[in-house]
Amino acid sequence: GSVPIFPFKKVDDIGNRSEVKEQDACLGKQLTLLEEAEGGFDQFTRSYKGYGVQRMPDNSLVFKEWAPAAEALFLTGDFNGWDNFSHPYSKKDFGKWELHIPPKEDKTPAVAHNSKLKVVVHTSAGERLYRISPWAKYVTRHEKSVIYDWVHWDPPQPYIHKHPRPQKPRSLRIYESHVGIASPEGKVASYSNFTHNVLPRIKDLGYNCIQLMAIMEHAYYASFGYQVTSFFAASSRYGTPEELKELIDVAHSLGIIVLLDVVHSHASKNTEDGLNSFDGSDSCFFHSGPRGEHSLWDSRLFNYSGWEVLRFLLSNLRWWMEEYRFDGFRFDGVTSMLYHHHGIGSGFSGDYTEYFGLHVDEDSLLYLMLANHILHTLYQDCITIAEDVSGMPTLCRPVQEGGLGFDYRLAMAIPDKWIQILKEFKDEDWNMGNIVYTMTNRRYGEKCIAYAESHDQALVGDKTLAFWLMDKDMYTNMSALIPMNSVIDRGIQLHKMIRLLTHGLGGEGYLNFMGEQLQLIQNAAAHGNNESYHYARRQFNLIDLDHLRYRQLYAFDRDMNRTEDKYGWLATPPAYISAKHEGDKVIVFERANVIFIFNFHPTNSYSNYRVAVGPPGKYKIKLDSDEIQYGGHGRLDHNTEFFTEPMEFNNLPNSILVNKLYYLLP
Repeated sequence: GSVPIFPFKKVDDIGNRSEVKEQDACLGKQLTLLEEAEGGFDQFTRSYKGYGVQRMPDNSLVFKEWAPAAEALFLTGDFNGWDNFSHPYSKKDFGKWELHIPPKEDKTPAVAHNSKLKVVVHTSAGERLYRISPWAKYVTRHEKSVIYDWVHWDPPQPYIHKHPRPQKPRSLRIYESHVGIASPEGKVASYSNFTHNVLPRIKDLGYNCIQLMAIMEHAYYASFGYQVTSFFAASSRYGTPEELKELIDVAHSLGIIVLLDVVHSHASKNTEDGLNSFDGSDSCFFHSGPRGEHSLWDSRLFNYSGWEVLRFLLSNLRWWMEEYRFDGFRFDGVTSMLYHHHGIGSGFSGDYTEYFGLHVDEDSLLYLMLANHILHTLYQDCITIAEDVSGMPTLCRPVQEGGLGFDYRLAMAIPDKWIQILKEFKDEDWNMGNIVYTMTNRRYGEKCIAYAESHDQALVGDKTLAFWLMDKDMYTNMSALIPMNSVIDRGIQLHKMIRLLTHGLGGEGYLNFMGEQLQLIQNAAAHGNNESYHYARRQFNLIDLDHLRYRQLYAFDRDMNRTEDKYGWLATPPAYISAKHEGDKVIVFERANVIFIFNFHPTNSYSNYRVAVGPPGKYKIKLDSDEIQYGGHGRLDHNTEFFTEPMEFNNLPNSILVNKLYYLLP
């Protein structure tokens, strides 16, 4: 049932927020409507148990669809010899259609597991269309075909989860992953490969959360899963639904939670194997006319005010939580949802007029509030992350306050800043204050996921940080058996420092895209690459070779995460920055009683460098990017103990002298 929504508590820096109060009232009204019409959101979001195809206890089958513009609906498939007329649906109220098929004489279901089906839609214009059910749980593509087929998935022995969900971690360390490229081989890798070969590495690296992209079925592989065609189907190109369930179950056994990269911001324009024109009309699940089209993405836009659209999308979230036991979602394309202009041609300066007004899409806003409210009410430990580049206020405040209810937002400015610095500035011209500003520019009380790079940098036409730093030298000079040249030396040292600075300063969670901690070779999708999978892979085998420096970067990434796990800085308030010295190129900050010291100067080392400290006592080195095992030069003595002096420095009561603060290269 519903939970009372409390009035918005005024936030000082936003001022009078009548719009937010109105949003809050709309949410309360929507929950009341759900209560009256559907018996509450719990029942409403279980609609996947009524729509599509359902097997009854007596093995009869019930098929149910919503196709308001259709004149007639029929079911065809392997089971009836592809007869287009033998199995008509009956028309019900509100554009719904139902078909009951009794069991066969031997009491088995009339439609066998793994057999193919199609919905035949007759339109008012006299057209006959062949469609996949929007609720299809499994779709496959024959090797030589372009179109996906609806396959009835009802295995005799469905996978049973053995392990409970892990508790929500206090610090979120996310490993963003794509199953298809998670193999050294030039092919589309499988769920089973990920389960057996990649999960142990993720556990060893100290990540406690996996964010799986490209799971919702998408006909075009090179879209990386962002042009969804079947919303309830786990992509068959990696294996079966049961194998994905096993992947998540094994992750849970390792104490790792799994988030789904969910795409509810738009849908593929495909008609024969997508949602588009399901009932022959321009609308159905989408807005008709220009409002229903995304000009930049060439895709369709949902009508979030539609009752059956809400049923479909909210049930979709519930389906992935219940059936596959995902632990939450990273919502893709939230900026596009929030505004009628979809962020196209809009530079967001942070002025509050940009976030409130007629250009805000209130239907989308309400959908996101509803989704977060329902998920967090039903699943106490559910985690939701918003991909929003605009900086919409209250995005990560509870709906009880009038916020949108996300737990975290992606700190999207941070990777952009690192790429900009590496593209545009010499090492000696790096601006410490500007870097620190970008790392810390977030609203207090709205949690951010910090990252130096994600799939956006690695896959979407740009170069990884490693490539910006080292480029072609990565192919020829990564051997640990030869002295490092200056390009590799600088690249390796900066790569570690960029990651640690982002980890410590940039947010309340940390994300890394699969393999980038190793600087593995830049990737591209097979499409647009002469159908070659040469770049669409991850060469994890390079880590296992003692003589290559990838192993050293792996070790640093692992120990950085394990150090955070011990001290928990991500779960604490933002850092106190005591130094961002432009001349020295030094950044010093304190978080979770850990002191972070960075010397970014390309040529200057410092002796007896005074560093401000809050709590008095003895300090020791716990993580040192210059260690030999991390590809460093081993210049610091880890047995040294640093004792504080009651000498006020940079507005903190105590300070210590660091005997050596080495510059980047020896």
